[in-house]
Amino acid sequence: MDDILTVIERHPDKMSGTLVFCGTRVSVAILFENLKDGASIDEFLDWFPGVTRTQVEALLDYEMTVLTNLIEA
Repeated sequence: MDDILTVIERHPDKMSGTLVFCGTRVSVAILFENLKDGASIDEFLDWFPGVTRTQVEALLDYEMTVLTNLIEA
């Protein structure tokens, strides 16, 4: 992912500064909570129609890269 800021954003006046998917009020944490609880990406997208598959996949790819770099450091 070249620029994670094209996928997520944080503004003090939107959701009290919580990280959200760009163009939505859907918290990034909600994705991870739902996945942890066993939801599929398709279910998440059905429940939060403002979020796109591209956004979810880009965020997950970014997180995998961060974790991989952390482990290799």
